Amino acid sequence: MGQGILLSGGDNIDFMIHGVFSYNLFGQEVWITTSHICLLIVVLVLLLFFIIGGSVFRKGKTVPAGFQNFAELIVELLDGIVIGGMGEKGKGFRNYIGVLFIFILFCNISGLLGLRPPTADYGVTLPLGLLTFTLIHVNKFRFNSLWSIWKDTCSPLPPWLPIWAPINIIGDVAVPVSLSLRLFANVLSGTVMMALVYGLLQMFAMVWPAALHVYFDLFSGAIQTYVFCMLTMTYISNAMGGEE
Repeated sequence: MGQGILLSGGDNIDFMIHGVFSYNLFGQEVWITTSHICLLIVVLVLLLFFIIGGSVFRKGKTVPAGFQNFAELIVELLDGIVIGGMGEKGKGFRNYIGVLFIFILFCNISGLLGLRPPTADYGVTLPLGLLTFTLIHVNKFRFNSLWSIWKDTCSPLPPWLPIWAPINIIGDVAVPVSLSLRLFANVLSGTVMMALVYGLLQMFAMVWPAALHVYFDLFSGAIQTYVFCMLTMTYISNAMGGEE
């Protein structure tokens, strides 16, 4: 083991996933890794934020101030993103997209706090892609007839000539893979770049790498969060069909 959860300086810099401790489950050895610990820290911090936010809103003032003002700003910003991306039919997805946005963003920028970003682990991004994939097809069958879905699957040819159906099905199945890989690869590339900087320069990497952290963790992390959520909204909106 011997690897800390927090990143440290000098020769101890290591952005790889390591086992922290193991336990036996039904005769199988199961490891708790640094990714699990970092993910747990992120979830606990967000839970604390949501609990405090809920308490503040229950006792909310007409003229917001302090934390209430900050929380309302976040809610209004996320509502604007969802309505702007999906129109009025996106109101029912504000909670999901909002939580998804905050979770991915905080995971991406957790490197600023010395953690290994959980989204640099494909075991974290793949479930997010599968969850979006499930919502896409639930809403596709909810808002469209089976005949309409079949015609869309056979497009651009007529439904009685389903030559393109296998290709379109493969394209649908590839959605969660492309979503999860895009997020995972971009976040992981940032952690690898920072590992190279700290590993090669060591004692010379004292203050100036903070600018790289701002780019790879904050700027790039925010961009990847926005891209993932926008693609999620686009896929779900297309699956629902109809025009506003």
